[in-house]
Amino acid sequence: MNPNILVFFTDQQRWDTCDCYRGGPAAWDGERRPIPVTPNLNRMAAEGVRFELAFTCQPVCGPARACLQTGRYATETGCFRNDIALPLNERTIAHDLSEAGYQTAYIGKWHLASSGKEADYRGKPVPPERRGGYRDFWLASDVLEFTSHSYDGRMFDGDMNPREFPPGRYRADVLTDWAIEYLQNRRDSRPFLLFLSFIEPHHQNDHGHYEGPVGSKEKFRNFAVPGDLEGMSSDWPQEYPDYLGCVHALDANLGRIRQALADLGIADSTLVIFTSDHGSHFRTRNAEYKRACHDGCTRIPLVIRGPGFSGGRVVRELASLIDVPPTILDSAGLPIPSRMRGRSLAPLASGAAPTGWPEEIFMQISEDHIGRALRTKRWKYEVWVPSDKRWSGCAEAASPSYREYHLYDLDRDPFEKHDLVRDPACDGVRAELRERLKKRIREAGEIEPQILPALEPG
Repeated sequence: MNPNILVFFTDQQRWDTCDCYRGGPAAWDGERRPIPVTPNLNRMAAEGVRFELAFTCQPVCGPARACLQTGRYATETGCFRNDIALPLNERTIAHDLSEAGYQTAYIGKWHLASSGKEADYRGKPVPPERRGGYRDFWLASDVLEFTSHSYDGRMFDGDMNPREFPPGRYRADVLTDWAIEYLQNRRDSRPFLLFLSFIEPHHQNDHGHYEGPVGSKEKFRNFAVPGDLEGMSSDWPQEYPDYLGCVHALDANLGRIRQALADLGIADSTLVIFTSDHGSHFRTRNAEYKRACHDGCTRIPLVIRGPGFSGGRVVRELASLIDVPPTILDSAGLPIPSRMRGRSLAPLASGAAPTGWPEEIFMQISEDHIGRALRTKRWKYEVWVPSDKRWSGCAEAASPSYREYHLYDLDRDPFEKHDLVRDPACDGVRAELRERLKKRIREAGEIEPQILPALEPG
């Protein structure tokens, strides 16, 4: 029997907010006792499979979601930046699973329906044709931060009617309430795909802050400073406690979801995938929280538990968000279509290292700048299109010419504080990575670009 599949998808969550990824506690109470931030994810990882080195393929919300739904790179779908709708003819995992007999359901943030002024659904219901093939159950907003705050708001059901949040209920709790309601009220014998897409721990755009549950700032005030943020100037000292509060609330709701599956007797027949679209560097690398090559905003949590993913295994091969769609189809017993760029993670979960498994992660970067990056176990290498316009200068998806931008030796400099992009001692490393990056660019369907040396400072 094909498994149920539940994707527990968070927004802008760093991997190191999860206790199972850390070498020590993320926060302490007043008595210097550690405060568990993600006890439920810890248990899930102990039962399932944790991917130690998982990364996004596009550190921007909409593009990452387009990749996750289709298995194709953002330049292939055309959704290379926010506010570009997923094309109506684009095939998604929901289409594939629906045709294979699955009930498909979506709850939460979608972010793939609006195209600026031409079709702006950011604060309005998403019409059925813009739902990416999720045809059986829908309760969502295109851009959830446009229709809600941490303690108020609404989403829209399949008939495009608004459903208001209960007064005083935290947003992540509401989405989970409605997901459990869906699970409990199903009267369908088909296996299901439930894509549960939270906005936490993304910052609340119109308030300019991360918004954890009431009390988060006090509870997590004694936090361990992530190494990449230490010594960097930004708003992270004020915002990080609430960021951890968001993560802690998500974890409690992961526990609720898993308990609901157990109560319904379907926990062992349901594949649960916990991951995020990208992380947050807290404005230490550019003027925003993401849109950069650095691990703070590109390394993500990825934990899978269910049929084929068990035993508490830790996978240390590199994994990409682009690998999740083929993993979903493979787990459902479906062939992986040639249009998908990633590979199923299932063989890694069994302890095998498939021949030819990629030794680098390929990332496309947009909005802050046009960039392409590789992340190996040791090196981080990025190229970009220099522009003093930054945001407004990034209207194109790609470029025929780039310049080297960043090079970090992650063995010696795990927090990416010392850029070696102009170091003559690394000429050979840059030459090798340059050719590997060109190859990955071609494989993503782009033309092979010219890559020039880095500009001199100033």
